[in-house]
Amino acid sequence: MARYLDIHPVDPQPRLIDQAVRILHEGGLIAYPTDSCYALGCTLDAHQGLVRIRRIRQVGADHDFTLVCADFKQLSQFVLVSNPVFRLVKNTTPGPYTFILRATKEVPRRMAHPRKKTVGVRIPEHRVTHALVEALGEPIVSSTLLLPGQETPPSQGWEVQDVLDHQLEAIIDSGEVGTEPTSVIDLTGDVAEIRREGSGDLSMLL
Repeated sequence: MARYLDIHPVDPQPRLIDQAVRILHEGGLIAYPTDSCYALGCTLDAHQGLVRIRRIRQVGADHDFTLVCADFKQLSQFVLVSNPVFRLVKNTTPGPYTFILRATKEVPRRMAHPRKKTVGVRIPEHRVTHALVEALGEPIVSSTLLLPGQETPPSQGWEVQDVLDHQLEAIIDSGEVGTEPTSVIDLTGDVAEIRREGSGDLSMLL
């Protein structure tokens, strides 16, 4: 049974954030809110975390995982960032955007795309998410909590608990969140390619 952590969305309680981070450091898998919707998350060295996320989401080895980062400095440790990419990402973060970029050697091979060697990165605008990543000291390896056969992710903690209570170590409830995943933008080519149109204004990319 997952531990249920009720964390304030504006003023996250440090004690509860520390509990969530401890669970992550112990290899646990959590469901947590972001500025777009709920996500599944684990640490970079949680070998079984990726396996469990793929099993829950029923996605294959070519699924693009996302590194949820605290800031641009952290983000730039894990992906290759050119000057044009730097300007675009800086102008749109924090926010509900996921950028696909070439992974650096800091990204474990098991989580990068097997052929393209890419990974998703993003910097959310959500106080609980930011508090988690800050306390963790590294990005959270994440995937949108979109379950097989469902058109939208759950928007509240109790909904997550109803379906995944015995498959997670913790569920963070910070009130209702959105049900529209991030917009996904591939920046590995000469021009930005919108892979998924979701949350966020995309006019600055066109």
